[in-house]
Amino acid sequence: MLRVLVCVSGGGTNLQALIDSMESGAVKGAKIIRVISNNRNAYALERAAKHGIASECISPKDYDSREEFNRAFLQSVDQAEPDLIVLAGFLVVIPPEMIAKYRNRIINIHPSLIPSFCGTGCYGLKVHEKALERGVKVTGATVHYVDEGTDTGPIILQKAVEILPDDTPQTLQRRVMEQAEWVLLPRAVELIAEGRVGVEDGRAVIR
Repeated sequence: MLRVLVCVSGGGTNLQALIDSMESGAVKGAKIIRVISNNRNAYALERAAKHGIASECISPKDYDSREEFNRAFLQSVDQAEPDLIVLAGFLVVIPPEMIAKYRNRIINIHPSLIPSFCGTGCYGLKVHEKALERGVKVTGATVHYVDEGTDTGPIILQKAVEILPDDTPQTLQRRVMEQAEWVLLPRAVELIAEGRVGVEDGRAVIR
């Protein structure tokens, strides 16, 4: 059984998609063993509680320095003994030592087709605002491994979503979640649980 730890900062819709896929049996061989949030008001913590999943808040605001927070965060992650760490809207920079320790065991879901509209400062609604400003006709979502860069790790899965003429950032965000994010993330976890995802020459390979 793949032990999955989910890190999230907000509402937790991608967390819910994972929970639903596991409870329905659509994703087998994986279990969420802990949820960590940097925001004590995150609705994701309530979602975890409703499904009997252990959760906690570890906020940088509660520590005197980023180094102290990083140590506490990594300690909590280590205690959970995860096989896979899922960043599902986690707005905290992952400590380099954690990336090194869990190399190719941390994945992230990003609401665009990387390498478009990604990198520092591109998160949440801002991604969709930039897509509409640029006038692209297709956007989507990407699941990728996390490395030391921002949205630069090996790409595991992508799914395209059409942009409609009357889209707003809010309507586009919702459609990307429904048509891409909530589909891709459970699928990626399922593939990893089945041992079908590897990294060769810096690229993710599905066997």
